[in-house]
Parts: sequence; structure tokens; C-alpha cells
Amino acid sequence: MSTKTRITRRFAALKKEGRPGLVTFVTAGDPDRETSQAILDKLPEAGADVIELGMPFSDPMADGPAIQASSQRALKAGANMKQTLDMVRTFRGHDDETPIVLMGYFNPIYIYGVEAFLDDAKAAGVDGLIIVDLPPEEKEMRDGLDRTGIDLIYLTAPTTDDARLPAVVKNASGFVYYVSITGITGTRSADTKDVAASVQRLRKHTDLPIAIGFGIKTPEQAREIGACGDAAVVGSALVGQVADNLNDDGSPTPDCAEAVLGLVKALAQGVRAV
Repeated sequence: MSTKTRITRRFAALKKEGRPGLVTFVTAGDPDRETSQAILDKLPEAGADVIELGMPFSDPMADGPAIQASSQRALKAGANMKQTLDMVRTFRGHDDETPIVLMGYFNPIYIYGVEAFLDDAKAAGVDGLIIVDLPPEEKEMRDGLDRTGIDLIYLTAPTTDDARLPAVVKNASGFVYYVSITGITGTRSADTKDVAASVQRLRKHTDLPIAIGFGIKTPEQAREIGACGDAAVVGSALVGQVADNLNDDGSPTPDCAEAVLGLVKALAQGVRAV
């Protein structure tokens, strides 16, 4: 495995350590900039190995109610792409090792300007992108990705058959995100046996690390799913902690950030028990 990027270095380190990683998703600017930055800055200390930072969007069609609500809270608080990149830049002021992957939809990138976005993302310290609605055949971003060295991470699902998988993983880099269920995020959990079989099938098509997400809410689930691949991804449960720690007016309680980080610590113990 190449050691040229933070993502490849992190997965190489996890392989050497002999355990799966914990990938955590939070939405940038949720519930406000200050609280979101406090959560982001402390995720590595809590046990996150890779961070997915959601780019707030008004119509996150592949996401369930929890992540949709997190985007709405962030947008209401004034979040935008510039602020998201500023958050990464602030994080990089004290952490130059933990990989950050921006996750979201192509529309905000298109509005920002693809080339400008890639240049600014690289300068801020972004390592990878997951663009949920960008099919592997789409070439608009590929030249810029090659130029900046940002990894493009693709999603695969139980419905991605052997005929389709080679096209999906052909231009993937960093890692492959296996969506363990059909449907939207945060609505149900996958059967571990089914996940293990699907990951073994996926490994026939790629040598990249495989991170498994959708439906992981507890340390026990993180341990079980993590054992099937190279990392467990948790998102809806974390933004749900944000929602559970808001005042009636939508402002964060004093314990909001610590509630999220406390769950991350428990999930990290789960993957470290594999």
C-alpha cells in the first residue's frame, strides 16, 4: 500500500495494528460553527481514525431523517462551503495526520466551481471526497483530482453486482465505502453474515481498504461490522446525539459536544475489541 496520502498511511497503520478503523461522520456547522468545530477538533482524541465531514446541502436525497436534519440545522446556522473548508483549515492547525474526507453531493461543488473547489480543498487539508450522486462514468472532476492528489472514494452496495463492480472501483482511490443496506442512511442495520459475504465478493475486485457503513449505532455493532472489513463508518448515530442535546430554541446544550464525543469513545472501544 502506498504511503503517499494520509488515508493510505492511516489504513496501513491500522493493518499493522491488526484492527479495523473507526470512520466518523459529522455535518459541518451542525448545530453551529463553534460547537461543530469543537466536535471536529476532538474526534481523533476520542478515537476516530478517519473523519467524514458532511458538506451541508438542502436536498440530501440518499440520507435519512437524522442526517437531513443535521444539514438543515447547519444551513440555518449559516453554514456554506467556504465555512466547511475553513473548519478543515482550522483542524489542520493542530492535526496534520488524521484523514478528512468531505462527503456530500455534487451541486454545492458545481456552484462553487469544480476547479476552485478542488484547489481550495487541497489547500485546506482535505484528503478525500465522497460525492454521493457522482457516478463513476462522470469525468468532470477526474483531471482535477489527479492534479491535486485528493482521493475519490466510491460507494458500493448490496445491489452492485459483479458486472458493475469493476466500473465502480476502476477509478476509486483511498478506500471503498460499502453501503451495507439498501435504502437511506440511519434507518436499519445490516446482517453481519450478509456483510461479510458481500465484502469478500468486493475484495475480488479491489485491493483498496473497505469501510462499511449505514446502520451502525452501537459499540457492539461497530465491533461486529468492523470485523468484516477494514473500518466501520458511523454517522446517523452521531448527528442524532447532536439532535438529542439541543435546547428548545435549537441552540446546543453545554453537553452537546461531549455527548457526541462520548459516543465516539464507546464506538472506538468497540472496533478496538475486534
